[in-house]
Amino acid sequence: MVRTYERKTSRGCMPDVIRRAIDHYHTTEDGVKKIAALIDVPKTTLRRQLLKFKNLSAPQREKNVAGLPLGYTRHRQVFTDEQELALVKYLKDACDIYFGLCPIEVRVLAYQCAKQFDIPMPQSWSEKERAGADWFSGFMKRHKDCISIRTPEATSIGRARANIDDFFQKLGTVIDRYKFEAKDIWNVDETRVVTVQKPRKVVGPTGAKQVGSLVSSERGQLVTLCAAISADGRSVPPFFVFPRVKLSDHFLTGAPTGPKGSAHKSGWMTEENFPKFLEHFKHHVRPSKESPVLVLLDMY
Repeated sequence: MVRTYERKTSRGCMPDVIRRAIDHYHTTEDGVKKIAALIDVPKTTLRRQLLKFKNLSAPQREKNVAGLPLGYTRHRQVFTDEQELALVKYLKDACDIYFGLCPIEVRVLAYQCAKQFDIPMPQSWSEKERAGADWFSGFMKRHKDCISIRTPEATSIGRARANIDDFFQKLGTVIDRYKFEAKDIWNVDETRVVTVQKPRKVVGPTGAKQVGSLVSSERGQLVTLCAAISADGRSVPPFFVFPRVKLSDHFLTGAPTGPKGSAHKSGWMTEENFPKFLEHFKHHVRPSKESPVLVLLDMY
């Protein structure tokens, strides 16, 4: 599909003539053929526009044909201007805290927003669970003065010192507002667990090309462990992400009491299985509106 198109002729673009023909049809007793020949418009075009006018609602008919869409019209925009501005603001805010979204993630976010707010969207969005490349291109052009595709520079924690100070200031404000105690403040973090341990050094023959050590397999696989602990020392049973497509019960054999697991082919914590951890956390901590808790976690 051509994303940037400019008309080269005026063919099929006669809104004033068509409106004059429709007015003539409703103010006289002339037929379609006679009016088409008199005003020099195709009779099939005139019939189609008359049918379109007939299908208008009563308030629209009262405006005569002034608001009747004629000729080629621009493509339908999925989001309103206000909704797109809100999306632009979110993207700028995410970039300001060093977690900007790539084009694919922006398209996924657009699909999720349209689905969440029941906004009509193309069928291809639902099939691929992301907005189309054409939508993204048009979105960037509509807001080229505000956002653009940039190559980020790796920024260390030390250079983000201003953001750290801002974080602790907001943290203190939230704690004072809700009167959180130590039992209500939880820290969530994840770590990787490799199924094959690194062999320790052993004493062996000098000059040997290689010294072996028995392990369960030659190459280990990554398992992600996500844990939560409160400021007063309480903890939630661990949550595991196994490098599999489907989760089997025997994966948790020998685990601590009350664990929960999920599966992903990479073994990483992703946006698909993180809500499962939140349900696991909610089940054990049981927060509510009357007794809220504060969860602190990084965005990795």
